[in-house]
Amino acid sequence: MTVHDALRRLSRGLEEDAFAHLGPHRLNDGSYAIRVLWPEAASVTVKGQGGTLQAERIDDEGLFEVRLGADRFDPSYSLIIDGPCRWEGRDPYSFWPLLGALDRHLVAEGRHYRLDEVLGAQVRDVDGVEGTLFSLWAPNARRVSVVGDFNGWDRRRHPMRFHPGCGLWEIFLPAVGAGSLYKFSLTDGQGRTQVRTDPVGRYFEQPPGNAAIVVGPDRYNWGDEAWMNRRRKEMADRPLSIYEVHLGSWKRHPDDRLYSYRDLAETLVPYVLEMGFTHVELLPPAEHPFYGSWGYLTTGYFAPTSRYGPPEDFQALVDAFHRADIGVIIDWVPAHFPKDDWGLAQFDGTSLYEHDDPRQGEHPHWGTKIFNYGRNEVRNFLIASALCWCRRYHVDGLRVDAVASMLYLDYGREGEGWIPNRYGGRENLEAVDFLSHFHNVLASEFPQVFTIAEESTAWPGVTKPTPAGGLGFTFKWNMGWMHDVLAYFSLDPIYRSYHHEDLTFGLLYAFSEKFLLPLSHDEVVHLKGSLWERMAGDRWRKAAQLRLLYAFMTAYPGKKLLFMGGEFGQEGEWDHDRELSWQSLTDPLHEGIRLCSRDLMALYRLEAPLWEQDDSWRGFSWIDCQDRFQSVLSWVRTDRSGRHLLFVANFTPEPRRGYRLGLPQGGLWRERLNTDASLYGGSGIGNLGAIEAEPLPWHGRGWSAPVTLPPLSALLFTPADPE
Repeated sequence: MTVHDALRRLSRGLEEDAFAHLGPHRLNDGSYAIRVLWPEAASVTVKGQGGTLQAERIDDEGLFEVRLGADRFDPSYSLIIDGPCRWEGRDPYSFWPLLGALDRHLVAEGRHYRLDEVLGAQVRDVDGVEGTLFSLWAPNARRVSVVGDFNGWDRRRHPMRFHPGCGLWEIFLPAVGAGSLYKFSLTDGQGRTQVRTDPVGRYFEQPPGNAAIVVGPDRYNWGDEAWMNRRRKEMADRPLSIYEVHLGSWKRHPDDRLYSYRDLAETLVPYVLEMGFTHVELLPPAEHPFYGSWGYLTTGYFAPTSRYGPPEDFQALVDAFHRADIGVIIDWVPAHFPKDDWGLAQFDGTSLYEHDDPRQGEHPHWGTKIFNYGRNEVRNFLIASALCWCRRYHVDGLRVDAVASMLYLDYGREGEGWIPNRYGGRENLEAVDFLSHFHNVLASEFPQVFTIAEESTAWPGVTKPTPAGGLGFTFKWNMGWMHDVLAYFSLDPIYRSYHHEDLTFGLLYAFSEKFLLPLSHDEVVHLKGSLWERMAGDRWRKAAQLRLLYAFMTAYPGKKLLFMGGEFGQEGEWDHDRELSWQSLTDPLHEGIRLCSRDLMALYRLEAPLWEQDDSWRGFSWIDCQDRFQSVLSWVRTDRSGRHLLFVANFTPEPRRGYRLGLPQGGLWRERLNTDASLYGGSGIGNLGAIEAEPLPWHGRGWSAPVTLPPLSALLFTPADPE
């Protein structure tokens, strides 16, 4: 192919190697040719130290050329382009490659864990020239160009340089800075062209737009140094109570506008602090096009959604939580991604991020694509995403969504609609290896950050360390506990004696993993009704049973999670398009639930027996688990020092007076919380604040005491401190 042919292909957007023809080129006679491609330009002027020269149009489709002797060539020349999308500045094609050899090597190996600092759009100063380096991984594309509001979204104007060894494309555009909108135009091996958004974009325009926005260097001034210095990776023996939040529907402005990150820092943070939760968990804050997905159809794996503000405002929200001694967990979605034609699916014309075979690469239930965990670059992309949230946004924990769908090749598939692993089994060995590798890298980079698995099966070793053959998660959602307990509370009390095992069965496996007890958003959507609606009985009984449910969860082994609105007994099912029903707090029953929730969280944080030995029988012992006929349960929680906390619950509306309980020690036991207290909207039946142990053996214990059990209530006692 002659130079003339290449230039004609270039002007038509077909030539693959633009840098071989554009910019400065030394000719055989020692002179230089500077070629510029700018369709629809009226004129092009080359300006250097030796003066200015008018370029000659050599192609009707926008190619211009200047020829000058070696003595007049200035390598730092600039261009003045008149016409649509006027351009003035250094020639992008006059710069050497800026992606370093080490960066290219690490990307090729799948070990570059700071992709957000290299790929995408990086504002840089190159030899005194300010601009933006655009980089993209698209190894199978024939041609890639960057398009944006700086070049009229014309794919012909800025084709990029290809690095064949690692599949990266790059171009440095002078004078393009923070705030510019951009995408990438990719031509695949069959000549088809598609415009895609940046997989490593850090900021996006608000939907329905999907262009990425150039972001400058981080300049947020963090004030959470004290929090960051004292947080710890090992959470098993620490209190962990999580308030799960969807940012767009917690509260809204009176005109229904969304609260911004800054608004939430002023309102949500003090509320969580008052309620006594140790952490918040944010439904996926990453950018997502469909609001109704709540963030679980992620397209911007490195970007907080712009619906609530720019990235630095999200940093301000996390900072505000940390200054209030509240940790921040985010939902992170490495299990699947949407099929949007501007997103990751078939990114460079091939199945780059997903499996090619739909039996491996598509989710039949969710209509989404599944990541190819066996590809090093894909694993790198996901791990770099997680580390970016830890590094740039100081998150303290990652709750990994839909882990079960990752672990099983036949998840959601029937018959022969799946491909067995190399041993003929249903386990996704590549996903298992990815999760193990992810936790090893996370432990190395951010040992203080913990992870939570939403895993609904009996997969062994989810929270076992990776060196011992486990997946490495810190905690696992206890889905079995949640299903059994909610099924029990939905029953009329007259039938509960026949289902007593719904409350006791979970202790058979409670210490097989490090569990977290979830009353999550999943339980108040899709026509399941709210927790309030799922409680049996009239309004008074519903309120009483919610207070009892939260006390039961607080005293049960495992960390705690409650979705927003549950803390005051929201009556209607959660709607992501509306704020919570805060007006219901004018009802004493709902305000009573909120006050009880607040006091339970305060007691939970204060009393080490409730959390110090959560994952061991050393921290739990039954008093009586067999009183199914009266629907009463009682147990003792114990901390490492041997201090006890007694829990007893009456799951019927009948008060039980003189109910004798075995006790692990004598003396006075103080009533620390009664969910039937008048303050909470209960009947006010109690034990005058204390019970006295008697040397009368009961329930296999050497001491006992008669207790008054109020209706549909729980009582928590601790031994009185000696004078």
